[in-house]
Amino acid sequence: MALPKRRHSKSRTNKRRTHQKLSSPNVTLCPQCSEPKLPHRVCLNCGMYKGKTVLEVKEV
Repeated sequence: MALPKRRHSKSRTNKRRTHQKLSSPNVTLCPQCSEPKLPHRVCLNCGMYKGKTVLEVKEV
């Protein structure tokens, strides 16, 4: 099995790892209540999805 003759520098290692990072989730606003929510998911604030009530939200 082949082994490297010299160690890779820190900058070279960091250059390789530049794409290994977390991306922030896409957040959209609910059209009914204008609360931030994830796309293609039920709004947990009002319980609406595509203009229809899917969840019954309890008032606290």
